[in-house]
Amino acid sequence: MNQQLLYRDAFWIGGAWTEPAAAHRFPVVSPSSEEIVGAVPAATGPDIDRAVAAARAAFDTGPWPRLDPAERGAILVRAAEILHRRAADIAAITVEEIACPVGNPGSQTALVAPVFEYYGRLAGSVDFERVVRDGGRAGIVTQEPVGVVGAIIPWNSPVTLAAWKTAPALAAGCTVVIKPPPEAPLSTFVLAEALHEAGLPEGVVNVVPGGREVGEHLVTHPGVDKIAFTGSTAAGKRIMSLCGEQVKRVSLELGGKSACVLLADADVATVIPAVVGIGMNRSGQVCAAQTRILVHRNRYDEALAAAGATASGIPVGDPHDPVTVIGPLVAQRQRTRVEGYIGDAVEHGARVVTGGKRPAHLPRGWYVEPTILGDVDNGMRVAREEIFGPVLCLIPFGDEDEAVRIANDSPYGLSGGVWSADPARALAVARRLRTGSININADYPPYPLVPFGGFKQSGLGRELGPEGLANFLEPRSIGVPASLLGEP
Repeated sequence: MNQQLLYRDAFWIGGAWTEPAAAHRFPVVSPSSEEIVGAVPAATGPDIDRAVAAARAAFDTGPWPRLDPAERGAILVRAAEILHRRAADIAAITVEEIACPVGNPGSQTALVAPVFEYYGRLAGSVDFERVVRDGGRAGIVTQEPVGVVGAIIPWNSPVTLAAWKTAPALAAGCTVVIKPPPEAPLSTFVLAEALHEAGLPEGVVNVVPGGREVGEHLVTHPGVDKIAFTGSTAAGKRIMSLCGEQVKRVSLELGGKSACVLLADADVATVIPAVVGIGMNRSGQVCAAQTRILVHRNRYDEALAAAGATASGIPVGDPHDPVTVIGPLVAQRQRTRVEGYIGDAVEHGARVVTGGKRPAHLPRGWYVEPTILGDVDNGMRVAREEIFGPVLCLIPFGDEDEAVRIANDSPYGLSGGVWSADPARALAVARRLRTGSININADYPPYPLVPFGGFKQSGLGRELGPEGLANFLEPRSIGVPASLLGEP
């Protein structure tokens, strides 16, 4: 592939490539070969300061917030067209930086261009101003952009999750500083290039990769009005605390330990391969992965056997091979973490039905076999904490009330699913689950039309849908004499 996409020498700040303040660089290490495949400059505090200054100037004195929303929307729609053309570049980069299998490019690109198109069209149709009247008084209610947004992006879906924050922020009239993670810093530069080509004014979007300390500098920067973060619950708590000190706006999309409920009438032979495939997507490195599979006791042994057979048959290997479905985990530390959870589960009474080890045929790379755990109790760590690896827990239940109780007995509430031969019955159960997104007899809901986000420790606020736009708007009311506005 084009090596210029893998080796960058500058940041995107103020509408131009900008030299870093320091010489330090992040090597981008392939999770499959353990070799360096790219590099970017590592941001320091002065780089963040320059990026925030550019975004601040673009918001305070630039044209972007002052454009008619439909004009902003037209630029986002053009950006969507460019991103469609550059989807292959994004996919190719993510094969290298996070080992996303080349046979599944849509997992990193399917919700990038469509999100920009959605918010581009929404910007031209939303009523950003309304009038209310009460006798001789009237009010003008406006929806104002929140200001400069710091978008902190995780490594598992860098461009997708940057798009989920940037597109609605831009539609609202905000400006943005994107901080990609050091594990996956490369692909987000394609997003910046596409927005520039679409005609975005200088300084409206800036891309500055950096580590945790740089992230904290962005979070606490007085020039930033809002932080939009996706990542772990632990990091989210820290960010929320820092934002609280400044009463800074914050939205958090955090961890999950989502439950997939198979009711007694579900066709196990058909459903289990589907839910195992969903849970193993991107090696299980998905916050919304449904990793607790709840199965009626009468179908439990059947489900365990089907899940083991499905997982053991999933092709694991080099992400450059089109046959591969499961690639490696993003880093050695992540593999160590996943292995620790498997070992802890076995120590506390769970049983490895299949997997649980490093694949013998892959001596290099940070691989873990697709793993199915049986005899899991919902009180075990493996059922309560986010693993972020290809590990699914099967938990038995007796009736629907117990299934709902187990599903809701979690500090998280991000995603979920219910499967049944009777969709109406499944919907009735789904309505009882305390979680942000639920699917019935299928994969995820119809994003980007509906909101995504979590209950409880899975986060605050929503991305996607009209709710995602509201995340970046501040309501303002202006009281005026009714006579000023003429007849209603």
